[in-house]
Amino acid sequence: MSINLTDPIFHNEDAARADLESIRWPDGVTCPHCGSPDKVKPLGGNSMGPGWYHCGSCRNKFTVRTGSIFERSHVPLHKWRLAFQLMASSKKGISAHQMHRMIGVTYQTAWFMAHRIREAMRSPVPTDGLGGANKVVEADETFIGGKAKNRAFRKEPPRKSAVMALVERYGEVGSNCVANVTAKELRPIIVQVASRKSYPMTVELCSYISIGKEFTGHSAVNHGKDEYVRPTRRFRTYQHGRELFQHPQARHLWRLPARLGGPLAALSCRV
Repeated sequence: MSINLTDPIFHNEDAARADLESIRWPDGVTCPHCGSPDKVKPLGGNSMGPGWYHCGSCRNKFTVRTGSIFERSHVPLHKWRLAFQLMASSKKGISAHQMHRMIGVTYQTAWFMAHRIREAMRSPVPTDGLGGANKVVEADETFIGGKAKNRAFRKEPPRKSAVMALVERYGEVGSNCVANVTAKELRPIIVQVASRKSYPMTVELCSYISIGKEFTGHSAVNHGKDEYVRPTRRFRTYQHGRELFQHPQARHLWRLPARLGGPLAALSCRV
């Protein structure tokens, strides 16, 4: 799918507002305060500005920003639309510094926008957990951090953070920072987020052996012996989905929103 960045919605405020209204209210303007679609009328006049509406039922005024991540923000909507597009189309993410250079806002504004956009893209943890009957959940961990040669003071190696990822094959994916990769640390996260009916696939780390016994089945590949795919009776054992999610993020010094919430609070992607 190709995106035309010369589209007026990325440069014209009126076009951006009209496009957002068509997305939010495809069947006509509805009051975000009381939900009434009947007595909503546009407000005219230079004092109000374009895009304002008045609800005759609850007697409140509102715009397309009301009740959204754009509310109480002075950033133009066309810049919001461009920021959304850049973040959604960047495979390895986009930094706040790069965003502020590209869309013409200050670094502080770009940082604020990036946080709100990530929050809007977050998905709730499924009530029945990741996976389920006849579904595969891949689990693995990696260490994220800089290299010692890139430090200004190279007296000691940089401290790396352990990050565990759970990927439902063809479904949701999430990650969480962990103190270490022992079974005591990993088990509470896995059993809380993944359904016990799932079929977990992991690497040969011994921490996963005892955890796997609590699920329908468990299979692992031994990367130490150059084993990356292992056929089984039910599923092919591999870690490709988890690697597609985790490795590009690690190379980009990924800042995990999961640190702000509970286990796997960053459920925001699909593979």
